[in-house]
Parts: sequence; structure tokens; C-alpha cells
Amino acid sequence: MRLLSSFALLLCGPLLSASPTRVGQADALTHRATPEPVYLIIRSDDAGMSHSVNMALEKLIATGLPVSVSVMFPTPWYQETVELLKRNPNVAVGIHLTLNSEWKNYRWGPVLGRTAVPSLVDADGYFFPSAEALHQNHPNLKEVESELRAQIERASKSGLKIDYVDYHMGTALRYPEFREITERLAKEYGLGMSEYFGDQRHDPQYEAAPRDKTDSLVAMVDRLKPRFNLVVTHVGIDNAELGALIDMNTSGPLPDMSKNRQGELDALTSARFRDALKAHNIQLLTYRQLIAMQGLQSMRRPQG
Repeated sequence: MRLLSSFALLLCGPLLSASPTRVGQADALTHRATPEPVYLIIRSDDAGMSHSVNMALEKLIATGLPVSVSVMFPTPWYQETVELLKRNPNVAVGIHLTLNSEWKNYRWGPVLGRTAVPSLVDADGYFFPSAEALHQNHPNLKEVESELRAQIERASKSGLKIDYVDYHMGTALRYPEFREITERLAKEYGLGMSEYFGDQRHDPQYEAAPRDKTDSLVAMVDRLKPRFNLVVTHVGIDNAELGALIDMNTSGPLPDMSKNRQGELDALTSARFRDALKAHNIQLLTYRQLIAMQGLQSMRRPQG
């Protein structure tokens, strides 16, 4: 079954056979081994967070790279993301399960509304800025499940084909009781879970300076190992809208966030990154394609 898009096939090319290896004595037969394929999933997070992020996603999708886009359904710009993705049905769509709102002066709250899930919101009715702050508020687990379910339902009713879930700031998996809810909901709705297919996560470009992000991605490609790999990206356009956002968390937020997101977009769309993928015979996959290859029954909770 041909799963990769024609662009991905052109980009990645056929896998090369390994050099002949002699087995036993000099007169033994020579066998040609075929190396295991190396796959890479590009997952772009925070879709719907802002117009600037959606504009960057549009540019990323326009390159033809097979991508998986994770949408924040409680955020103000998610409907624009839905329209963008409807115009690009080959993009795999994920639900970026959201229990946090981390930007000063730009907040969002639960799909269900603040009065329906009061233990999930702060005094102003918005999600807490960090997983730790939410957990310290002793959230009602029934409310956690109700809100995550509501986000999945909103996504399901959007008209998009939903393929998988993942986790804004890692919160929906951060604590065992949250993880159990998320796993159960994914199973109930027949959705894949990012990083549950043996897909090893890489995001070295995240903390690299904007000018160094392309170098970081190219170096990552050289380190990828056979089977499934995942690079998590956060793209954006460096403009006044995105530049005005300030991360309220104190655990090392990136300075000049909008420049960093622009740098990730520039790195992903660069000729150097594309050439590195081709040179190393990296095959690009979306989560939709990975799930078709492996089946939902192959999902396993990551070790550690």
C-alpha cells in the first residue's frame, strides 16, 4: 500500500541497499542486507493559538511536506485553523488537548465554560498557566475528563478527520490520573496517541537560537535511527501579534518567542533541511499514515 505522498517519495527517494557482506569462508555466498527504513513525523503544535501561528502553518503546508497539525480547540483562532485544514485534507489532524493558558494578556478557558469545570480555572476563569499550578488546585478528575471529552467532541463536529491526540505542555499526561483519563478517551474515540507508536521524540531546534535552528534540524537528521521518529515544532510569523505574547511561566521560557517560532518555520522550509532528508533517505510520514501502517492496536505507553 502506497502511504507516502508523491512529494514525500520525491523528497526521500528509495532506500539504498547495504554493501554486500561475506558470511563464513571466502567461498560463502554474498548476501545483500536491506537496512531498516528511517521514518520521520513532523508534528506542528499550537494550531489555532493565534492568526500568526495559522499563517505560519499555511506556509509550512504549502511546501508539500507531509505534516501532522495539532489543533488547540479551546483557543480563539481554532475556527480559522479548521478552514485551513479543510482546504488541505492530506494533512493529518490532531487534538492538542489543552488544560493550560500560558500567555500574559491573552488567555483562554475551557470549552465547557468556567462554571461547568470550576476546579480547572483560576480566579479569572481561565486555565492555569502551568501544569503544576493546575495540579496544586486539586482539580476534580470528573471535570478533567468532561473538559477533555468536550474538546474531542468539538473537534469531531468540526468536519475534519481527526487522527490523533497530543498534549499541550504535556499536561494531559503529566500526572498518572490525567494519563489514565487521556488514554481511556483516546481508546473510546478510536484516536491515536502521539509518542505511543514507538515514535522517538526530537525537538533540538526548540531551544536553539533562531539563526541556529536550521543547523540543529540538519544535525538531528544525521542522528535519526531506524523506525519511527518524531520532531515537534512550534511555528509562527514574527509580527506584532505574536511578538506581544509573554510566557507567564518562569521555568525558562524562550526570549523573543515570535522570533523563535519564525526561526522554526524558516528551518523546516529550508532547502538544507529538505536536502538532508533526501541525503539520509528519511521517509516522511503523517500520523494518519502511521496509524494506517501499524493500527491502533499497536499503541503502547512509552517507557519511563
